Amino acid sequence: MRRLAHGALIAGGLLGSVTAGAASPRVEVSFPAALAAEAADGRLLLLLSTDDSAEPRFQVSDTSLRTQQVFGIDVDGWKPGTTAAFDASVLGYPLDSLAQVPKGTYTVQALLHRYETFRRSDGHVVRLPMDRGEGQQWNRAPGNLYSTPRKVDFDPAAAEPLRVELDRVIPPIEPPADTKWIKHVRIRSELLSKFWGRDMHLGAHVLLPAGFDEHPQARYPLVINHGHFSHDLEGFREQPPDPALKPDYSARFRLHGYNRIEQEAAHQFYRDWTGADFPRFLLIEIQHANPYYDDSYAVNSQNLGPYGDAIVRELIPHIEKTFRGLGQGWARFMYGGSTGGWEALAAQVLYPDEFNGCYAACPDPIDFRHYVTTNLYEDENAFFARGPWKTVARPAHRDWLGHLSATMEQMNRMELVLGTKGRSGAQFDVWQAVYSPVGPDGYPKPIFDKRTGVIDRAVAEHWRENFDLVHIMKRDWEKGLGAKLAGKVHIYTGDMDNYYLNNAVYAAEEFLRSTTNPPFGGEVDYGDRAEHCWNGDHTRPNALSRLRYHQMFAPKIVERILKSAPPGADLTSWRY
Repeated sequence: MRRLAHGALIAGGLLGSVTAGAASPRVEVSFPAALAAEAADGRLLLLLSTDDSAEPRFQVSDTSLRTQQVFGIDVDGWKPGTTAAFDASVLGYPLDSLAQVPKGTYTVQALLHRYETFRRSDGHVVRLPMDRGEGQQWNRAPGNLYSTPRKVDFDPAAAEPLRVELDRVIPPIEPPADTKWIKHVRIRSELLSKFWGRDMHLGAHVLLPAGFDEHPQARYPLVINHGHFSHDLEGFREQPPDPALKPDYSARFRLHGYNRIEQEAAHQFYRDWTGADFPRFLLIEIQHANPYYDDSYAVNSQNLGPYGDAIVRELIPHIEKTFRGLGQGWARFMYGGSTGGWEALAAQVLYPDEFNGCYAACPDPIDFRHYVTTNLYEDENAFFARGPWKTVARPAHRDWLGHLSATMEQMNRMELVLGTKGRSGAQFDVWQAVYSPVGPDGYPKPIFDKRTGVIDRAVAEHWRENFDLVHIMKRDWEKGLGAKLAGKVHIYTGDMDNYYLNNAVYAAEEFLRSTTNPPFGGEVDYGDRAEHCWNGDHTRPNALSRLRYHQMFAPKIVERILKSAPPGADLTSWRY
């Protein structure tokens, strides 16, 4: 097995063109009728790995230098017993072509990420991967077909094709069970079902306050912890850490036994939540996985549908009615990090009367002049900065010392391999799906070409007017928005955020601190050398503070309620 040679090729970048006259490599994939009797639509992925630590389907990464190789093709009406073929023309990541894979021994695996056909109310018919309870993860989605990993000797110059058969189906995922503290809500959304032309649901994990049953007259504030899909409510553990837990290693935080640290923090939150002094409110995590991503970004979108309205007008009132919420904007708050940080700020800006405060940590780009390291309004190209003689690749991911591990081009090429037309389920594709207008084919109109990086200025202008949060605040602050946001906006980020998200926060701070009509009255704070996702805690390292969102922001929420609640508001029934 040529591990060193293969690793050197990945680290060194793409190989040159295929040698003239060389045989074209070919891999043929099939599946039997016994596995799936009907023809299938979807994205077929071919994976090659030199790492025996896990299945190849779990080893593709856009930021790690240890990523393994993947190729992808679309299949439409693929019938059992027939073959779908990969050859040198099929695009791959991180290597471009099968012809560039060195002769050697690899673990090979293939997987079909299945698509459904949606007939939307806007008249478009699209094929997309519906979430099936896994949070829009192609390598874990129930119903996907995949092959048993096996070792192969691969030679790109071989005359005979390599043959792979899909022989397994990812099984369904059992929904989480209710407990004394955690309840699970799922409703059919009328708004989303109408848009998508089929039943669509919203859900939430609801954490009940201590004393909920003992105080039947109490009505509670509502707090949304925005973030990515989770199978169950995260970070809440009634039992002490498992003494038999085998310590793992977190490469991100350079810590041994981080799994135990997480269990300790989750149990401490349980003790705090049920303790005598912790504020009593309803804490929810929203389940809004959709055909493009593991969450909707909690806003209305031409491509995803009216998720913002569905959450604010359907889901939240249902939860407040079911669990005795106060049901008014002064008693609703949000916090979250990364995607959740953007969602918290976006919902506060776009629904200013419905919420009384957001605490946005390390938010995704809130100013598209700093779309990671690209200015979408002034730059010509999202992947490269070019001068008359020099071209520099735009970075996309770094560590706390600034060491680069991925570029804009590399991350977007991985997404293109995982899914055409914005269907990868990954980060840049979901931003595009949420922010872009619908294209002529019914899929999101690209903000830039995934192969060349050339930016579409017309699409960028649509992004600016509808989803650039700093631009919207600037545009509308003195038109009445500022009066509705004063005292409600709080933003935190590390100044060495891995995805350069602090740059957009600097732009937000510059505007917010300059406002006088009215003053913004909030907080913007930075963690020195802190990576993604710093949340305002100067007393603990990032690895620990990210596990304490609830304890950090609960006192701030109570303080805000007591300061801003309207006359006659219920400030007593939930303060027992």
